[in-house]
Amino acid sequence: MDLRERITTAMKTAMKERQTARLSTLRLINAAIKDRDIAARGTDDGPDGVTDLEVRQILGRMIKQRQESARAYEEGGRLELAESEREEIGIIEDFLPRQLDDDEVAAAVDKAIAETGASSIRDMGRVMGVLKDRYTGQMDFGAVGPKLKARLG
Repeated sequence: MDLRERITTAMKTAMKERQTARLSTLRLINAAIKDRDIAARGTDDGPDGVTDLEVRQILGRMIKQRQESARAYEEGGRLELAESEREEIGIIEDFLPRQLDDDEVAAAVDKAIAETGASSIRDMGRVMGVLKDRYTGQMDFGAVGPKLKARLG
């Protein structure tokens, strides 16, 4: 079952079980995917719609947005809204692969550096490209960037 089908199935289950918060988040996910589908129609990506990789990228962006919102709500003293954002993050994370731990991230970075033959900071973009192709949704690229920079610099 692909990611889109899993989301649709979860949405139906949430409707049946009257889980309003979960259903709301799943509808937002579905809307974001459909928006991307519509944007892809005008290109050569064609009628197949978005791939699982693109769906994972969409989910990753949604998590990042919610993390920023939760931080802003906390700074503003709106703890109930921050908690709501964290609940949405948890729901979205259900559809992403397991996050890699620090050792796995380091091994993935080493492997990508070896594959690309990266030797200097100028090669960082190529290495990040390889990592994003393989590990989207499994690692925080904002945290990986400085580590990679330190390794190549």
